[in-house]
Amino acid sequence: PQGSEKDKTFVHAFLKRSMPKMKDEAIQEMLTRKAVVLEHYPKKKTKQKRKKTKGFTAKQRRELRLFEIEPEQQRYAIFLPLHELWKQYIRDLCHGLKPDAQPQMIQGKLLKADLHGAIVTVTKSKCPSYVGITGIILQEFKHVFKIITKEDKLKVVPKLNNVFSLELDGFISYIYGSKFLLRASERSAKKFKLKGTIDL
Repeated sequence: PQGSEKDKTFVHAFLKRSMPKMKDEAIQEMLTRKAVVLEHYPKKKTKQKRKKTKGFTAKQRRELRLFEIEPEQQRYAIFLPLHELWKQYIRDLCHGLKPDAQPQMIQGKLLKADLHGAIVTVTKSKCPSYVGITGIILQEFKHVFKIITKEDKLKVVPKLNNVFSLELDGFISYIYGSKFLLRASERSAKKFKLKGTIDL
């Protein structure tokens, strides 16, 4: 019948469009079968390679002196506003240092807080020459604090074998440097144990 010819022509054209890679003979052979399985040929997408932003290496940072503080900038008075900002940051972090605040909660917050701008004092040390050093933390590295004292002297104090104290609104906290050998960015994700052996 005429209708079946139209159907056959339509199916043939449909298969030709759906499977452009298949020859006419192969399509005709498929039409003689009872079942027709259509194959899908997706267009290949060209993947765009993302360019990785490469930072400076440690050697390049040293050569460029990125983290060095110029001698004319090594003055205690310059960094006092930084300390005021740090105090406000800690108050906001601890929801206000109220008298009824739990010391464990404040201590836990301080352990993960950024200490740049805090005034610290070395209270205990295996090296007596470090005891009594007080100043604002300008830089924190994995193993050392760089502290500017009131005498405008930049001191590099190792964390290992030293105990530091910091005071804010009457709350005094002690930092055992030997348990604090982490970069500032790593401390925020670190889980500190509430109890443990404390040794200089």
